[in-house]
Amino acid sequence: MNNSVFQNINKIIERDSKATTYKFALLRGVIDIIQDNSPFITISKDRIYFPTGLLIEKWMLYYYPILELKGTITTMPMKYIGRSISNDYYSIFKFENDSLKRKTTEIDLEFLIHNSGSFSIPFEYYEAFKILGSFISGQDSILFKWAEFSVNASRKNLSIEKVVSEVLKSPITERDVAESKQIYKTILKEEGKVFCVWTGKAITSYDVDHMIPFSVWKNNDLWNLLPSQSKTNNQKRDKIPSVDLIEKRKELILHYWELINENQSKRFQKEIRVALLGNSLSEGWQNSALKQLQSSCNYLISNRGYEEWNI
Repeated sequence: MNNSVFQNINKIIERDSKATTYKFALLRGVIDIIQDNSPFITISKDRIYFPTGLLIEKWMLYYYPILELKGTITTMPMKYIGRSISNDYYSIFKFENDSLKRKTTEIDLEFLIHNSGSFSIPFEYYEAFKILGSFISGQDSILFKWAEFSVNASRKNLSIEKVVSEVLKSPITERDVAESKQIYKTILKEEGKVFCVWTGKAITSYDVDHMIPFSVWKNNDLWNLLPSQSKTNNQKRDKIPSVDLIEKRKELILHYWELINENQSKRFQKEIRVALLGNSLSEGWQNSALKQLQSSCNYLISNRGYEEWNI
């Protein structure tokens, strides 16, 4: 199986629009159907076909109103899912309105299977979901199994809902972010001259920007904080600086790293070792750290599908 399929699934989960929960409900439903090994699943050439009714039934379990389900599924998540990897609509899921229109007074699963059309996904995605499905969705997922273990270890004093809620919290709070930024601003105030790390322009007012966005990597290290013109910072938002842009701004990045190292050496050296350098902060650490930063940004762009940023 081509590794690009796994990369695409990862990009869909991480980078497709998260404006609604529909896309995640679609993925969850399809994975559940595949894990059920439904006899209604069929293969034709390079695509796998499913009765849409099976998906409707899954969505009924996910608390969606029945009268809105078919239209919601086929015109929203099926149409838009995969936009992080393709500009085409229905790039992965394709819907066929090939229902038999059987008449009945009883709406049950058999009725939904035969009267709601079908949809298909590429064979390679089907194979990937077969392999990864139990890790991603449902009670066999790693997160759920870990929560279940924690509940048993606590002798039932914890609930699964409580454990999952706690583990999803970020260990770094808004207060931690504010304190780190204040340390940085104090150092810059003493320095006197401040330049936007991305444009190179002298600035009097600025934001302290997370070079690798906080939303992407909950990293509040001082090396990851850089002064940026507010307008430029707003343009960057959650994008990842390109390898070329980091190379272009190398001198300023290293200038600020060395400045922080002079003023907060203990914290800076500990943080940059853990994140970028490994075992030691030795002579020539600057270039080693910069190369690892470029490698990390390239990984986030190429493998995890985050949007590249240039200026």
